[in-house]
Amino acid sequence: MAKYMLVSFKTCPWVQRSAIILREKNTPFEFRHIEADNRPDWFLAISPHKKVPVIRIDEKDTLFESNAINEYLDETVEPRLHPADPLQRAVNRAWTDYVPTFASSVTGCAYAATEEAYKAAIAKIPEAFGRLEKALETQGSDPFFNGKTYSLVDAAYAPFLQRYFFLDRIKRIGEIEKYPRLNAWAKALMARPSTHSFPEPEFEAMYRAGLQKRGSYLSQFVEPARAAAE
Repeated sequence: MAKYMLVSFKTCPWVQRSAIILREKNTPFEFRHIEADNRPDWFLAISPHKKVPVIRIDEKDTLFESNAINEYLDETVEPRLHPADPLQRAVNRAWTDYVPTFASSVTGCAYAATEEAYKAAIAKIPEAFGRLEKALETQGSDPFFNGKTYSLVDAAYAPFLQRYFFLDRIKRIGEIEKYPRLNAWAKALMARPSTHSFPEPEFEAMYRAGLQKRGSYLSQFVEPARAAAE
């Protein structure tokens, strides 16, 4: 079996996607955390874009960018999470390509500097949620994007849905409840052990601390971590 080292900032959602894939495949890996404002030379030497995620394979080969990493892992490590049908696989890839837009729309409020900017960011959430709701409606009541079977699409969206819940507990947004299929999907993903790189209250506390450090509009509403587990 290959040896994997996945390099991350502790709260990076893009790395979390690849960590989820490795956990779903029951594949051991080293999770190496670095600081965003103090990136070591060894990391800069192996990361062409100077960003995470980066995965080191057998201490000699390096891959970067979460989509590329996840596609590689799915091609080389069983079980396969992509659908066997080529058309369904292409549809899954198309929805994975939508993730950056979804993430910006759903979690962009975390970066808003003012109340006005925050409200403008919140206004983008319904369109993103509505698109996923329509896609999920074709799956009926089954828990995952492809129905009963967990896929790369589930892993791709889970970190950003998790952060929506974090943000909703800092300052009530109240949008996801309007989309029953999306809400059920998000809850199924939160209940999946592979979603979590840390115990959820601990991770939520780290997320809140990062938000406070950022000094955005929302930072003034961050309460002690006690509230995170309630």
